This record gives sequence, structure tokens and C-alpha cells, in this order.
Amino acid sequence: MIGRLRHMLIKEFIQVFRDKRARFFLFGPPIIQMLIFGYAATLEIKHVPTAIVDYDNSQVSRDLISRFTASRYFDVRHRLADSRQIAAVIERGDAVLAIQINAGFARRVRKGQVAHVQVIVDSSNSNTALVGLGYVNEVTGAFAGDYQLETLQRTSPLAIARMPKIVLDRRPWYNTDMSSQWFFVPGVIGNLLLVIVMTLTAFAVVREREIGTLEQIMVTPIRRAEFILGKTIPFFLIGLFDALLISSVGTLWFKVPLRGSLAVLTLGTVLFLFCVLGIGLFISTVSLTQQQAMVTGFFFIMPSIIFSGFGSPISSMPTFLQYLTYINPMRYYQTVLRGIYLKGVGLEALWPHLAAMALIGGVMLTISILRFHKSLE
Repeated sequence: MIGRLRHMLIKEFIQVFRDKRARFFLFGPPIIQMLIFGYAATLEIKHVPTAIVDYDNSQVSRDLISRFTASRYFDVRHRLADSRQIAAVIERGDAVLAIQINAGFARRVRKGQVAHVQVIVDSSNSNTALVGLGYVNEVTGAFAGDYQLETLQRTSPLAIARMPKIVLDRRPWYNTDMSSQWFFVPGVIGNLLLVIVMTLTAFAVVREREIGTLEQIMVTPIRRAEFILGKTIPFFLIGLFDALLISSVGTLWFKVPLRGSLAVLTLGTVLFLFCVLGIGLFISTVSLTQQQAMVTGFFFIMPSIIFSGFGSPISSMPTFLQYLTYINPMRYYQTVLRGIYLKGVGLEALWPHLAAMALIGGVMLTISILRFHKSLE
């Protein structure tokens, strides 16, 4: 058995690495994608395109506008003379936010009256709209607080000493700078491994069937179990190497700390690869052509990423979709990655997620192997 399996593995590695382009696509794109996603995937919204209409034209209104221009979250691109120009600017996509300061703004502020500032927002992108409105509230709230403090200092300095103050002492754990890169980079590792290993596993078997060599292999003395191992072990090893490669990029290039145990991370990666190999093998049994394998793989890949908590928390999803995430191995692997990288936790905290991946991987591999046997009969 060992001899036949060894020859099968040699055949697979020769088939994978004989093409220079194939060698590049196995290791080049993961590094490139890691760099691209590491910079592009972020929860922060900066330099929001903004237009401003100032009907007051006072020192107070100009002071408020200067708060927006000085902020890194706003990019004031248009100073409009008429509010009727706002619609055209937003429709062209030149601005996401439009801030209108009405006449009498300074007079109302000085009298302590309510001074309205109108904010028109392009909510076709609801996330950007909500975050942008939050930034506007912060800027206007700080402006109002500073103006009230200056007024009290001039009129009643003794009252300032008796005013209650609440100071918020922030103590963020694990990610002190609250960097989005530290949150997304570990998640990108799981996404890239999912795409690479699942695609390789599904396409390899389908390619044998499509070009007619599968039947030739099966009439040789090699057993079906040996054939399955020979098809999956190379991609398992390639997946481990790619995991090491892109993890090194995340740690060395993006400076994401690896605070936890490397052994636990390796164990989690091995279990996750078992799950992906099982899914890829299952795809190969239900696909007759490489095109069908590609479409079926896309059907699995996109929901796995969306339901993993990579971009949005699972708790914000509808309840019935939250239950579906329990059969998604990516959900558990994302927790393992972020737990080991950022929190430095070990088996005492991650064993339920590792056990879930072991269970899913065992079930998927069993179903796929049984299905594969049936497809060969």
C-alpha cells in the first residue's frame, strides 16, 4: 500500500508542479491577495466626500466648518452657494454628505438657542451613511461643548468649577489601537485557505474524470482509498505551506501579533483543512466538468465567508441564519485565528471550536468518500 500511495503522490506532485504558471498561481496569488485584502478590508471610513452650504457666513459657522476640514474623516470637496446644487453633487457621486448651515446660526448659538444644522446623506450605502452621520454628530457635539465652555468662562467662571464632569477612560484589550487590519488580516488567512484548497481538491478529481484518465487509474492495482489519499494529501500539504506563507505575511508585513500558541494554531489549521478537503471532495463527486466544479465551489465559498463573521458579526444576522452558521467550519476557524493571534488564548478557550471542526471534517470526509465510491461504480 505504501508503495502504491507513494507513486500516486509523486504523480500528483509532478502534475501540479510541472507547469510554471501553476507553480506561480499556487503561491503567488495568495501573497498578492493577502497584501491587497490586508489594506483594502477595513471597518474604518475616512475622507468621506463632503459638500457644504453656508448661508450664515459668520465667524461661528466658519469655525464649525474648519472642524470638518481639519478632520481626517471628512474631505470637504465642494463649497456650494445654493442648496439646490446638493442634489446634482450627490447624484454624480462627488459627495456622500452635504452639510447645510442656515442663516442665523451664529445668532442662535450666542443666545443659547437650538441651532439647526441640516445633514443630507447618500444612504444608498447604508454603512457609510451611518458611520458618516456618527462622525458629524461627534464634530458638532464637540463644537457645541467647546462653545458652551468658552461662554461660561467669560460670563460665569465660578460655575465651571461646580459643573459635573464625566471622563471616559478607554482601555481597549487585545487591539489597543483598534486597528481594522489586526481584525481583518487573521480572517483573510482563513478565506484564502478556503478558496485555494477547495478549488484544488474539487478540480483535480474532476479533471481526471473529464479527460478520461480516471477510469485508467482505477483499473490499476491502486485501491480507491489509496486514490483518495493520493488526491487529497498533496493539497493538504500545499494548504499547510500556503497557511505558513500568508501567516508570515500577516505577521511580518502587517505587524499583526501572534500572541498564542503556534501548536494550537497548527492544530486548528489542520482540522480546518480536513473540513475543506471533505467539501472539495464532495464537490468533485457531484460535478462532471471543471465548469460545474467552479460553479459549485462558488456556491460553497461565498456563504462560508459571509456566515463566518469575517465582515459582520453573526449576532447581527437573522436568528435562523445564525443557526446555519453552526455547520460552517469557517465560523470556528475565524474564532480560532483571532483568538490565537489577538487574544493569545489556548486550548482551554478554543477546544469547543476545534472539536466542532473535527466533527464537521469527519462527517464531510466520510460522506464525500462514500459518495466518491458510489460515483465510481
